[in-house]
Amino acid sequence: MKFPLLTIQIRSERDVVLCRQRARQIARMLGFDEQDQVRIATTISELTRNVYQYAKRGKLDFSCDTYNRSLITVISDQGPGIPHLNSILRGDYVSETGLGVGLAGARRLMDNFEIETKPGNGTTITIGKKAPAPGIITRKELEILKNNIANQANEDPFQEIQHQNQELLATMEELEKRQQELNQLNRELEDTNRGVVALYAELDEKADFLRRAYEIKTRFLSNMTHEFRTPLNSILGLSRILLDRLDGSLNTEQEKQVSFIRRAATDLSELVNDLLDLSKVEAGKITIRPTEFSISDLFGALRGMLRPLLTHNSSINLIFDEPRDVPVMFTDESKVSQILRNFISNAIKYTERGEIRVTASAKTINDPGADREAKLVTISVADTGIGIAEEDIGRIFDEFTQVDGPHQKRIKGTGLGLSLAKKLAEVLGGEVTVESKPGQGSRFSVTLPATYDSQSETSQIINIIKNADTNLLPVLLVDDNAEALFIYESYLKGTRFQPIPAHSVKEAREALRAIRPAAIILDIVLQHENGWSLLAELKREDSTRDIPVIVISMVESEDLAMKRGATAFHCKPVEKSWLLNVLTSNVASSTSIKVLLIDDDDVSRYLFRSLLSNSGYYLLEATGGRDGVRIATRENPDVIFLDLDMADLGGAEVIKLLAQEPRTQGIPIVIYTANTTPQSIRSNVNCIGILSKDLSNREHSRARLHDLVSKAQHSVNKN
Repeated sequence: MKFPLLTIQIRSERDVVLCRQRARQIARMLGFDEQDQVRIATTISELTRNVYQYAKRGKLDFSCDTYNRSLITVISDQGPGIPHLNSILRGDYVSETGLGVGLAGARRLMDNFEIETKPGNGTTITIGKKAPAPGIITRKELEILKNNIANQANEDPFQEIQHQNQELLATMEELEKRQQELNQLNRELEDTNRGVVALYAELDEKADFLRRAYEIKTRFLSNMTHEFRTPLNSILGLSRILLDRLDGSLNTEQEKQVSFIRRAATDLSELVNDLLDLSKVEAGKITIRPTEFSISDLFGALRGMLRPLLTHNSSINLIFDEPRDVPVMFTDESKVSQILRNFISNAIKYTERGEIRVTASAKTINDPGADREAKLVTISVADTGIGIAEEDIGRIFDEFTQVDGPHQKRIKGTGLGLSLAKKLAEVLGGEVTVESKPGQGSRFSVTLPATYDSQSETSQIINIIKNADTNLLPVLLVDDNAEALFIYESYLKGTRFQPIPAHSVKEAREALRAIRPAAIILDIVLQHENGWSLLAELKREDSTRDIPVIVISMVESEDLAMKRGATAFHCKPVEKSWLLNVLTSNVASSTSIKVLLIDDDDVSRYLFRSLLSNSGYYLLEATGGRDGVRIATRENPDVIFLDLDMADLGGAEVIKLLAQEPRTQGIPIVIYTANTTPQSIRSNVNCIGILSKDLSNREHSRARLHDLVSKAQHSVNKN
């Protein structure tokens, strides 16, 4: 409900000043703070001045909304109306006086703003500002307020101007103070930014150091299988000979000592096995060999394998539930078995009595990535052991971590089993989960796809390619020896070459489908694979025939390598200077090739550019015919790919202009078009071929492009 407070007729400049005075007085009486009083008084002053200036007369009504304690002001006139209202409210209208900002400013300063205007019928503006004091204002309070307003003496206009000047000075002083605070804050931010930049630089340096140390550690461990296991196997074998008394009897004390040695070697062997398996996973050297097997057969093998572990504790029952409705799995059975062995051996360690139950179940899910249904198999190992506290569940999968407790004094372990199980599950495309409560036991579960997706093996090489520096020339390193790959990567660091490591022929083929390397470094002797077959394949395919292949191997086979198409050969180890010299001399021929694309279509240029990614060619782009002629004259490219249909200058005109210029008249031209090529263009002496814009078969298009570039080189050399 609105309660009227005061009405003022606007007929002169003095009335405009009076409206401002009254607005400030009423705002003060309603409890508005000083800043809001200035906002309200300034808004009323602007709007009433507009009334007097454009309509000559009008009316101002003050009222109060009793419900939400808002000051409501209505300014009305019978003037000509406002013809450019929308433009004014947007703030982009400038009147003849250069002003025209009163309405837009009033709308920003007030909580509510409404305006009605019609040409020739005047304008009515309603504005509202909510008072800071909460609650409903009573009618009695409003009557008192109205009487106070009526009894308030009108100030002299000059006093109002003086008051307005004081407000302006106070505002300017406040602005200056805030500007000083802002300047101080900016200085502090600059200091902070410098500190943050320095901190980030230090963190990047430390992260790079840790990453390199981690990689060296992982590669070292993954290549130390033979060195670690050979002496341990020797100790275990010799201790077994002594305990079996094959070379004579042992007294009781000697037998005890040899037993201690054998037990220590067994514990160390378990640690080495877990550590090596874990490092292989981290280094990406683990090999997945999927086979078909049933869960029933897997349970049967585990039952026979793990039953001897229970001979010391007859109060534990190891139960394998017969799986029902579980499909035959196609994945790496040995790794699934390794995961479950870790789960079950852990359960045996931490269960004093009761049972350990192994179960399997399956469910079908929708696989949106493959647009088909997929089956997941979950295998769980539940025990009635000591359980795990909730705050410790997140720690048990950390390497070398074991939860402290009274059992730790009598239970030994490496702290690697669960970490290894989790990583093996992830390699197989699954996950490991755990549910546990102290004193009630634990349930460890692994969920795996029933059918292993072989694409997960190549995800690592694809990620390396995606993260590669596109400004460098890619060099594919095909070697299953992590130490050799590390050496090659060290040699190429800081050069213009980007190493792309591939641990197998399969990874090399996957990399070749994604990029065209500037060169390939190939080891002939690969684990379970033959590098000769890859070399023959590279030289047989049109898309890879001209890629330099540098064979570096332990086998003395230089003559055979060169006969089969290798660019260079060297026995391991290889010196950095030799490798860089060979790469530089053999890659220079491709990196010096300038390719000019003349096409006014952005999409066509983008697709062409993607064909040349990681090719080593130097690409020049022209966005039209005239631009192409200018760039060709200036840069003298080795080959030009020319679109025929361009807006500014057609392909035929471009060819004619190029033929007239001595610097460009001999440049080979390839027609890059989706249209039928005119016979006049086909018969041009410099036209060496056509590349279709239909790039649906990207491998074919990429091979065709490289063949045309090679043809252009031969054409230039022949001339």
